[in-house]
Amino acid sequence: MSDEDLYVDADNARWAFGTGFTDPLHGVDQAVPDGVDATDLVVCCLALGDDALVSAQRLAEWCTRAPELEEELALANIGLDLLGQARLLYARAGQADGTGRGEDAYAYFRDPDDFRNVRLAELPCGDFAFTVTRLLVMSAWRLALCEALTAAPDPVLAAVAAKSVKELAYHRHYAAEWTVRLGDGTSDSRARIEAALGDISPWLDELMTDRTAVRLGVDPATVADRTRRELSDVLARAGLHRSGATRRDDMFASGVPGSGRNGDHTEHLALLLTELQSVARAHPDATW
Repeated sequence: MSDEDLYVDADNARWAFGTGFTDPLHGVDQAVPDGVDATDLVVCCLALGDDALVSAQRLAEWCTRAPELEEELALANIGLDLLGQARLLYARAGQADGTGRGEDAYAYFRDPDDFRNVRLAELPCGDFAFTVTRLLVMSAWRLALCEALTAAPDPVLAAVAAKSVKELAYHRHYAAEWTVRLGDGTSDSRARIEAALGDISPWLDELMTDRTAVRLGVDPATVADRTRRELSDVLARAGLHRSGATRRDDMFASGVPGSGRNGDHTEHLALLLTELQSVARAHPDATW
């Protein structure tokens, strides 16, 4: 983030592309602190940035396709929140790794093998029930992780996490309300949400065992436990624990081997990135 991105207003810095958005990094020392390993910081920022970017792209696919206009706007706004998180995390990675690379370099000019997002984020949208269930899982997990990162030794990452917590709390609430509505709705809506839970459960182990931020003070076991409790509470409200397919032991069992954190992705990521990166790669010297 540079001064050029902000309106000149010493008392109340704001984003250049809008008003009323306070810069979460305003006044934050952006030098990597002594005692913080820059490599660990870059790994964390890229992983969480990739999670956010890929998730945002999937949500963008619901534009013009959501069940109602209100839900289309809600999903689009959630996607924009995640895109904003990705931008800040990529900017921090470029500072910490010493390359000075901007957000576009990370988002548009890396190949699938270079991405470090969890694989759940890259799976195709499926139906609305699948998207809502994935959003519930991703937001509950990411919220627990970002809350822990508000105490990170790097002040920039801590500030980004604090901003993200407010957004993710809404994302989780939105997804939870829809999960309850679908689970406690018609026989068709219940069947769809149960099917979504079954499709998503094999990918949960990657989230529950993630150690991306462990060197920045985050306890993976604490994040996993909180995520499990949040999901279990929502499923109980929706009456979904009565189904054998959504028993706690089944839902959180070991799943698909491998990890997107190591560059091991499904075939779906390459297709997603082809669409996401097409304009930037066709016009690499363009500015806008």
